[in-house]
Amino acid sequence: MTPRSLADYKRLAARRLPGFLFEYLEAGSYLEHTRHANRADLASIALRQRVLRDVSQIDVSSRLLGADVTMPLALSPVGMAGMMARRGEVQAVRAAGAAGVPFTLSTASCCPVEEVGAAAAETGGPFWFQLYMLKDRGYMAQLLARAQAAGATALLVTVDLPVLGVRYRDFRSGISSDPWPIRMARMASQVLPRPHWAWHVGVRGKPHTMGNMAASVAPGAPLAEVMGFMQANLENSVDWAILDWLRQHWRGPIVVKGVLDPEDAREALHCGADGIVVSNHGGRQLDGVPSAARALPAIADAVGGQLTVLADGGVRTGLDVARMLALGADGVMIGRGWAYPLAARGQAGVTHALSLLRDELRVAMALTGATRIADLSYNSLVSF
Repeated sequence: MTPRSLADYKRLAARRLPGFLFEYLEAGSYLEHTRHANRADLASIALRQRVLRDVSQIDVSSRLLGADVTMPLALSPVGMAGMMARRGEVQAVRAAGAAGVPFTLSTASCCPVEEVGAAAAETGGPFWFQLYMLKDRGYMAQLLARAQAAGATALLVTVDLPVLGVRYRDFRSGISSDPWPIRMARMASQVLPRPHWAWHVGVRGKPHTMGNMAASVAPGAPLAEVMGFMQANLENSVDWAILDWLRQHWRGPIVVKGVLDPEDAREALHCGADGIVVSNHGGRQLDGVPSAARALPAIADAVGGQLTVLADGGVRTGLDVARMLALGADGVMIGRGWAYPLAARGQAGVTHALSLLRDELRVAMALTGATRIADLSYNSLVSF
């Protein structure tokens, strides 16, 4: 099958990945109402089609967090992306850099920030780093120093993870629940029917660890042990004062990721954040909260253009990108939307997916009469 959409890439990823990894990628929390709402609410927004407008020259370029970008789209942090394809984060950052859009490396990446930063430097594309709040401030300071030394220019601080959300899929797949011997046996049974993944990732993709945290566990520790370390060290006692501490250890834009309430958006602005990401963590944390599309307009109004507003959640087409921009976002982020093509076809898949999204965004703009990104606004929508 020749993929023509992110939906096609999702189907290919399901065929390529062992079941426990695809379930990890797909999982939302509890009954996944929010995960489904992200997609359904965004898809339900009607674009306002306009005719007899000169749309012969369409410019989708923009500027995000001090960097010129070819379109207002960025790759969100995805934990364990290095298990989706061989050295997956490296392949993805090369694709993003070649496309001229930012790539955000997760704290929980398989490839260390130094390896990914070196690959980012090859293309010169924008390179951002995502930080989880951990109990050990000294360790966080080391991570920030490593990220800056590797060339990361913007910091995304995930604030919606004081505890880990409950994801039933991970229990059912065996990645979270069973004792170690049983878990390994179950995973092996899911790997055997996927020989391509077993060879390219299982054998040739080593080391299988979370590179940014490898020094915190015993050498050669299994991935599950590293995941357990991170879960045990999530910080849940911080407040907005953490931004002052972060500013002491980071030169460059700081973005608060995981905002769903206008009051929190105003607090982020008051505390000096350079941006926010309107996000419910892909529906992976608290089930039953609003979709990103529902939350975005009030948040964008609350900060009134005084900081950069990014948004993620349910974006699967370039039309979705246009919808998010019209709802008030300055830029749009995709997570599963780049993990699917990475799992299916590696760097080439991510490159192709970004090309599809750019072409679809151009179509959406042409048929709504917009020739510049700034033309996308509430006026581009029928109603919401």
